[in-house]
Amino acid sequence: MASTRPFLSSLGLPPGDLYDLPSSGKRFPDGAQYRIEIPSTEGPRCLEAVLEEAVRRDVPVHRVSQGSGVGLLTAAELDETARMAADARVEVSLFARPNASWQTSAMARSDAGAVLAPAAWGQEGVVAALDEVRRAADHGIRSVLIADIGVLSVFGSLRAAGELPADMQAKVSVMMTVSNPATARLVAQLGANTINVPSDLTLPQLAAIRAVIDLPIDIYIESPDNLGGFLRYPEMVEIIRVCAPVYLKFGLRNAPDVYPSGTHLEGAVVALSRERVRRAEIALEMLQAAEPQLQTSEIGAAGLALPQPARALAT
Repeated sequence: MASTRPFLSSLGLPPGDLYDLPSSGKRFPDGAQYRIEIPSTEGPRCLEAVLEEAVRRDVPVHRVSQGSGVGLLTAAELDETARMAADARVEVSLFARPNASWQTSAMARSDAGAVLAPAAWGQEGVVAALDEVRRAADHGIRSVLIADIGVLSVFGSLRAAGELPADMQAKVSVMMTVSNPATARLVAQLGANTINVPSDLTLPQLAAIRAVIDLPIDIYIESPDNLGGFLRYPEMVEIIRVCAPVYLKFGLRNAPDVYPSGTHLEGAVVALSRERVRRAEIALEMLQAAEPQLQTSEIGAAGLALPQPARALAT
């Protein structure tokens, strides 16, 4: 029987997971190996808290992401978010929803069908998600989280056709399950700019993905309970060495699932945002003690999808 491994190699894919853990020579545009992302930053008050904590704790937060979706922010909240982030020179990535788990799919709520939860449900779901992308762009946001591969493909076409700003970026959600090199290469070809891989991939699996893409990889150093609840702080040095350029993400174990968020949960989500920055401070202290030569980016570095609020566009 012919072997599959040589054929994979002929396609430019690794023949298997890379157990030799080669060091990545790839970097962010500024030469940095890693950046910091704070997820679940659910609106202006959470962003305000993250920025305050980042200054107080001297944590360079390069990007924040949000999970409740563009559609659950008012126009005023979108504008405030864009202005604050632009002033702080921090990327904001907002989720393009809705997805099956928030709509009428009974299967997405079943044990076996949970894999469908991030899917755009029907063509109307695709339209709704892309309308959220357009709305985000209209308010100056330049990064959106996408969890459905079809939505990603049309996003790439919209951007190429000039119907979205040329600097608009697609951050692939952890929910898209980019768990192998072939899938990673495909989503890169479809228009992704940065890819959040599953939270529990091993270092050899991560190394194989890094071998085929140049895009930044986003990895939860601490993941929420509903994504496994892993704390991978002891692996950070090796993750950076093998996966650079990489965004280190700090979720929280033993914390409530706040999606979809809103003012009824504001006290909790603000407190959780502050704690995520504290977790990042702990991680940076560990990295400094273990490998102080590892390079991170300055705030506002090249390659970040910084917001372009209306006031900036008018000048």
